[in-house]
Amino acid sequence: MSATALPASSPAPWLQRYYFLRAGVSIAWILLAVLVGRQNPAVGAVLLVLYPAWDALANYIDARRTGGLAANGTQMLNFVISVLTAVAIGVALTAGMAATIKVFGAWAILSGLLQLATAVRRWKQAGGQWVMILSGAQSAAAGAFFFKQASSGIPLDVATVAPYAGLGAFYFLLSAIWLTIKTARAKARQG
Repeated sequence: MSATALPASSPAPWLQRYYFLRAGVSIAWILLAVLVGRQNPAVGAVLLVLYPAWDALANYIDARRTGGLAANGTQMLNFVISVLTAVAIGVALTAGMAATIKVFGAWAILSGLLQLATAVRRWKQAGGQWVMILSGAQSAAAGAFFFKQASSGIPLDVATVAPYAGLGAFYFLLSAIWLTIKTARAKARQG
């Protein structure tokens, strides 16, 4: 198979749709966080819990589509960690926003490393994974930055997470576009 050809069973069409969905949900989350959650702490709290809960669901859906959780160990771990994080954020919210952002930071580190590992595993099957590798690395770095913010004494709220979500949306959108172009080129070469 050439570097541009896609096999008939290529996961690229699924990943295109999946990455577009992930970008869209992230954009919607950002809008809700900035426009509603920032002014309404209860909505902000729900949004903070929903972010890793959505990540868990997205990892489950993707893994199910590509052989199941048992066949996708990094996604299974990401699913479990994201579910536990959603619960932990709910608990941390009772201790304050600094504790919540620290939990979110720990999750960003772990989920970023697992996303990076998933992208490396998919490289040969789907291509277009260099963006997801960058995204995973950025997520891990952002997690460390969340710890710094949480310890700095600056005011924190749901909007603290919005730039992180924005970068995630950008990376998912870029990956979707990359795979769309790659698929179109491969189809054009095949006639």
